[in-house]
Amino acid sequence: MPTGQQVNPLLNLLPLVFIFIVFYFLLIRPQKSKEKEQHKMLDALEKNDEIVTVSGIHGTIVNVKDKTITLRVDDNVKIEMEKSCVAYVKKNQVAK
Repeated sequence: MPTGQQVNPLLNLLPLVFIFIVFYFLLIRPQKSKEKEQHKMLDALEKNDEIVTVSGIHGTIVNVKDKTITLRVDDNVKIEMEKSCVAYVKKNQVAK
């Protein structure tokens, strides 16, 4: 017969719950908010926006479709690519 007290089995799960909570706030939540910002940026793409793609191509949007954009990268050079390839929209600085 054991002489010590039995430990509640729920207390054994407490460290796992704590690790999951830390994992959620350090990894999952920031990733979801970053994904939401990327989706919002892709929905706001418009004609004449200057963008940079994931592969480093700089260009100006000529046409926006549901899933693709047409990008002008040079005079008389246009390429069509997926919207998901857009890394960011360049911010035009206003000349004073």
